[in-house]
Amino acid sequence: MRKKTLYLDYAASTPVDPGVLVVMMPYLKQEYGNPSSLHHMGQRATSALERARLQASSFLHCAADEVVFTSGATEANNLAIRGVVRPFDAAQGEQTVKPHVITSAIEHESVLAPIQKLEKEGIIEATYIPAGKDGIVHAEDVGKAIKENTVLVSVQYANSEIGTVQPIAEIGRMIREKKKSSVVFHTDAAQAANFLDCSVEQLHIDLCTLSSHKIYGPKGAGLLFVRKGVAVDPLLEGGSQEGGLRSGTENVAAIVGMGKALADLQSPKVQVEAVRIRHMRDQLIKSVLKQIPESACTGSMARRLPNNAHFTFARIEGRDLVMLLDQKGVAVSTGSACSERSQEPSHVLLALGMSPKEALGSLRITLGRRTTKEDIVRVLKTLPPLVDQLRKRVV
Repeated sequence: MRKKTLYLDYAASTPVDPGVLVVMMPYLKQEYGNPSSLHHMGQRATSALERARLQASSFLHCAADEVVFTSGATEANNLAIRGVVRPFDAAQGEQTVKPHVITSAIEHESVLAPIQKLEKEGIIEATYIPAGKDGIVHAEDVGKAIKENTVLVSVQYANSEIGTVQPIAEIGRMIREKKKSSVVFHTDAAQAANFLDCSVEQLHIDLCTLSSHKIYGPKGAGLLFVRKGVAVDPLLEGGSQEGGLRSGTENVAAIVGMGKALADLQSPKVQVEAVRIRHMRDQLIKSVLKQIPESACTGSMARRLPNNAHFTFARIEGRDLVMLLDQKGVAVSTGSACSERSQEPSHVLLALGMSPKEALGSLRITLGRRTTKEDIVRVLKTLPPLVDQLRKRVV
């Protein structure tokens, strides 16, 4: 009989919190009005959206009208990048220098892909800042890359695969101190929101991406913080929703759920929970490295999300290990859910200097609110024999 599934892939997605589901249900049943309608049902939907917007602005410490709801982090990241660049693209005939965009080599695909496409199309020039072997991007490297034609810097707050936390506040201060007021600073904080301070003033950022389903909210909602005065062109045309930056009828139920999830993150209990999770994560890493020969933990331990344990194991393929663990009722991943079906090694691990063979031997275990000490014991009983089993296959 198959054991109950032990879910340890919280970086990919989190379960919807019961309290979040409760506040969503009215907007999935009786409160189905369109927020753009003038009648009372439409106005109640509008009120629900604005309540969620206030909850988001409280979390980010920004004005409510600086919050733009989207379908998720991917759309928000694309809006941030393409929205900043498009005005310069429209003025191509009037200028001889292309706009310059700076990002890191270890960004999520929803940041790298639009930048790479814009670069391939000849619309922008781009610089990809490397990370050290510890998975950290250095602020001084970003500063050295800024040029007179730099219009956008996009560096993620916390890496989705290895969990390393980037010096966003330091980069933001550096950009401001250089008096580069024309440089827009964006961070993808989708992975960071559960554990880190996302105050836009403390981080000195102009644009910030959040995702609902990473914070115990529903899938289908995200947001982009857009600082007043920052010019962003919409990706979608055909309506005036979200201040004209995101046309289309809003997903009221999902946005209400995201608002509740963001409000919950402001509870003092969150910090206590982070400490509990970190202790379990540290025990997991310590035990895995002790019990499994030729294993390594990827990235900095000091500057890392408290729920992330990312390993590489010599002489195995991570995909095979994930499937064997799944057969044992343990759900984990090799890395970002958006690229896990790919047969290619992770671009993040390659950027850290790993060989393709080393990178393919990766395993990401991410803990969450429902994780218990007993779960860690179960993983430590299950994982080492499976690694040994896979290694014997290739002898």
